[in-house]
Amino acid sequence: MSKSVFYHAGCPVCVSAEEDLVNLIGKDQVSIVHLGENQSRIPEAEQMGVKSVPALVTPQGNVLHINFGASLEDVKA
Repeated sequence: MSKSVFYHAGCPVCVSAEEDLVNLIGKDQVSIVHLGENQSRIPEAEQMGVKSVPALVTPQGNVLHINFGASLEDVKA
């Protein structure tokens, strides 16, 4: 993986974190995945180790859970 992937569900906490991350690392360095709008990518997020959103997965595969917006179980519902 060459870019970080930021998973979120569209809540205010997630949107704020997305804005901060884009400002910090640059839009070209991160792929944004809105799991509320694209639920087909939830299994991918789970496979990467994401337990809650917002979360950033680094190119090395590290999962950084940022604040706590919602668990993936809540996003599935």
